Amino acid sequence: MTIDELFVGHNAQDFYIGQVTQVYRGCCIAHIDNLELMSDRSKFSGSFLPNTINYFVIVDSTEGLFLGEVFENKANRKNLIDGTSKFSPSDYQEISIDTIAIILPGSKKFELCGFKTLGITDRVYIATEEVYTLFLQSLEFTPEVEEPLPPFATYLNKSQADVCLKASTLFNRHLMCIGATNSGKSTTALAILDKAITTKKKALIIDPTGEYRNAFTDDEITKLTLGVDTTISPGKISMEQWEKLFETENSSQGAVLAEAITSLRYMKKMGKRTSFPKVGESIDEIQEMLSTVSNGDTDFNIALLPEQIQLESVCEPERDNNYNFKYRYDSLKANSNASLIQKIQYQMTNTSFLSFFSNDPDMYNLLEVIDEFVHLPEASLYIDTSSLGASEGIGGMVVDLVSTFIMDQDELCPFVFFIDEVHRYAKSRYSDKEFHGGLTLIAREGRKKGIFLYLTTQNPKDVSPVLFGQIGTLLIHRLMLNDEIQAVESHLDDYALKHVRKLHQGEVILTSVNLLHNMFIHVNKSKRTQYNDTPLL
Repeated sequence: MTIDELFVGHNAQDFYIGQVTQVYRGCCIAHIDNLELMSDRSKFSGSFLPNTINYFVIVDSTEGLFLGEVFENKANRKNLIDGTSKFSPSDYQEISIDTIAIILPGSKKFELCGFKTLGITDRVYIATEEVYTLFLQSLEFTPEVEEPLPPFATYLNKSQADVCLKASTLFNRHLMCIGATNSGKSTTALAILDKAITTKKKALIIDPTGEYRNAFTDDEITKLTLGVDTTISPGKISMEQWEKLFETENSSQGAVLAEAITSLRYMKKMGKRTSFPKVGESIDEIQEMLSTVSNGDTDFNIALLPEQIQLESVCEPERDNNYNFKYRYDSLKANSNASLIQKIQYQMTNTSFLSFFSNDPDMYNLLEVIDEFVHLPEASLYIDTSSLGASEGIGGMVVDLVSTFIMDQDELCPFVFFIDEVHRYAKSRYSDKEFHGGLTLIAREGRKKGIFLYLTTQNPKDVSPVLFGQIGTLLIHRLMLNDEIQAVESHLDDYALKHVRKLHQGEVILTSVNLLHNMFIHVNKSKRTQYNDTPLL
């Protein structure tokens, strides 16, 4: 494409401003020749202000047509001090230009510059609205055959332009929405979910607070509330997931928990509804009984777990002459297990907890519903976990359970896996264990199966570095703390990095490996119901 073809319908010379005089690796400097253009802004509306920055220019080079953004504007200080209102050759001396993209000869869209650079004496022109529109159309690297989602935002510097991105641009390298409290993070999340579900994209939503419970109709999405209308059999939970749920502090507590569950599995197998006492019982007989528990005997009565852990506070006596080995009570083990028992009892104070871990035939089975969901096209599923309490442990366990389960399935229908407030499932309060095993597995391997993560969090530092490193697209709202900004600085250029603290509510920096350039947008609030309003004092 030539400069005349790019400025079709216009005379390119009417937009000429000067020539490149200095070239650097990251930018170039152009001298202003056309002072009349700099003084007459009538033909540029509000997109071009000669005394400021952030407007686009086109540089005609032998390599192609470069699109640049003015980031520095210099004038002669003496003339500014004189206060003269008329323009002289030294009033606008030079501008600094950051090269963004290029149109190669024979091409009709912008692409990354790569190793191509500008040259001395290359001519610089003001970009027209048509050029900016072509740039917006070239932003995405995804296939052109895909239809974009309905507009969910507008550009901050071009408020009349809607943001229409394809679903694969947002999701195919996983998406994370980051922002401080009340920065508009949840509103952005719902705005994008609204467009995805409206266009029949599959979505699995896990909501720890219940703020999206009435956002979608029953015709659009199947809704489950854990502990109220949905259960899961305790036998479906792995030992690792039980440790995450009850947040065991060390390996000894994990071992005691495993022993207690094995004992209860034996009692369930024998048809008994009581715990399994061990004090004073023969060690050989007890071990022989427990050895009969097979891999198929997975179910047990979770309500008896605190009592059974207390009964596991036993030790083997010293060998005597009668070879009579019986368990005796161990006060040291009892003291060590006390904190674990307290955490389990605290979890069980929530009435929905025991309802969730049961085999109630009148309620939905979580894993059965998910198994049906992942194989149905255009079906979406909403899971409300708020009834199970605000404990990070149970939320992390549910997320890990669901993540591991869906990764074990074959021939899935592609879907978006949305998890709100993912920092709630970050780390145990009592140990260094992370709850991201299942999510990390999806982040690394889920794309091959058509599982695309969409996460929201207040602080990216709370997310596992391994998981965060797999995220290719970020929606960044206002961040204030230095460590939070440092976590995302590798995704932003200098200009965007300086504006992270300045974003208003609803304003977002969209950065992605699927985009030619970072985007500054304002998200349009969805009309769907959302329970996230801040009460007034």
